[in-house]
Amino acid sequence: MESSVHPTAIVDPSAELDAGVVVGPFAVIGPDVVIGAGSEIGAAAQIQGPARIGLRNRIFAQACVGFEPQDLKFQGERSVLEIGDDNTIREFATVHRGTEHGGGRTRIGNGNLFMAYTHVAHDCIVGDRTIFGNASTLAGHVEVADDAILSAFCAVHQFCRVGRHAYIGGYTIVTMDALPYAKTVGTKAVCLGINRIGLKRRGFDDERLRSLESAYRTVVRSGLNTAEAISRLREQHADNGDIDYLIEFIESTTRGVLKTPPGRGGARGGAPD
Repeated sequence: MESSVHPTAIVDPSAELDAGVVVGPFAVIGPDVVIGAGSEIGAAAQIQGPARIGLRNRIFAQACVGFEPQDLKFQGERSVLEIGDDNTIREFATVHRGTEHGGGRTRIGNGNLFMAYTHVAHDCIVGDRTIFGNASTLAGHVEVADDAILSAFCAVHQFCRVGRHAYIGGYTIVTMDALPYAKTVGTKAVCLGINRIGLKRRGFDDERLRSLESAYRTVVRSGLNTAEAISRLREQHADNGDIDYLIEFIESTTRGVLKTPPGRGGARGGAPD
């Protein structure tokens, strides 16, 4: 099955469109762009390279993908955007390439949904099966792990991380790392416990949920400092893959983690003591 390009679209001769790619009216695809089989590029969408886009992606009208980073240190050096398979990028979303000082690439995995007006800045790394609500925004160098949900109008500060299965509430300002499995909510963000509904939808059974709720209480509500909480987690949850990941996430933080419970006056968070 050959690709289908609308007569009004502009496709650079060096761009590579695999079998079954559909390019809508007035779309623009620049040089050094590769688009995998079965992908759809909507009306007036623009894709600039270097960019490598995998299979069966849907990029909707007016989205801008692969443009230069919004970074004053960028001097035109080669940087790339890599997008996996089965992603949906909705209207007016923006995804930018990397920078030299940030590793030179922005990477997006598989099966993600980026709703209208979302922004993924330079050097971000996004895993698989994430959901970005309308106008949610990542600053540069942010990492979002698998199965995380970022609700509408939330914003994540540079160099922060969002853990696996995390839920970020609408309008939340994330200035430190957001704990995996947990709900982080608010302009002065607090941690509201584990994302029980989301985890059940992802197949977590009652035993896994109980373990994570216990770990959450230890990290967020026990009054222990971070090092003490991690020590207790190791004692109480040996050989538990979910808790091992939680411990590794906390211990590897460079900005601290958002672990302030409700009613404690905002997002102070904490790094390992």
